[in-house]
Amino acid sequence: MPDKHLSTQFDSELTSVSSQVMELGGLVESQIRQAIYALSQFSVEVANEVTAREARVNAMELEIDRDLSSIIARRQPTARDLRLLIAISKTTANLERVGDEAEKIARMVRSIIHSGAPRSLPSLELRVAADLASGLLNKALDAFARLDVNAAVSILKEDDLIDAEFDGFVRKLVTYMMEDPRMISPSLDLLFLAKAIERIGDHSKNIAEFIIYVVKGEDVRHSTMEKIESVVK
Repeated sequence: MPDKHLSTQFDSELTSVSSQVMELGGLVESQIRQAIYALSQFSVEVANEVTAREARVNAMELEIDRDLSSIIARRQPTARDLRLLIAISKTTANLERVGDEAEKIARMVRSIIHSGAPRSLPSLELRVAADLASGLLNKALDAFARLDVNAAVSILKEDDLIDAEFDGFVRKLVTYMMEDPRMISPSLDLLFLAKAIERIGDHSKNIAEFIIYVVKGEDVRHSTMEKIESVVK
């Protein structure tokens, strides 16, 4: 991922910790896929598998943080190397939170199943947003591995699609609740589930912003798209 550093050992350490981040990303992606499957199939067993992976995700985050702290303390990196290590730390934190959202989806699936909520509710429609969010995370990890700022900008734009799906789904749920008060409780479960999916997109967006920070040296959080595009030129 990073440019060659004067210290071969330092370069090796950067490569190692970057590989750990990609491994964590793969684990989290599998959590999302399983959570989506659990939702589409109303599977308690698969939902339980998502929850079981959470401990491994948390352990990997702590392991990467320890390695980063050790590298910073021993190597005292500056400029782009330091930005990269900071970005790796923040990306790791965001991946752990994506894992939290996947586990939250699994818990909500179990709640919906155990409550006997009617399957006429539009739960399957969440798969569109979930697939978008999963795909966006995959693109963010790929862009981070290559430090591709152009791909990062595309990811920031795509997050708007997930937000639009979320808004449309919320409007549909409100209609269900207004037409039948008995749908309020299960609809709220789906609302929280939809919010978890939307948050996965937000974390992917954060990773894209870290890429721009590493390469361009500028924090573009809370910036307009026009400002971001001017930074990456």
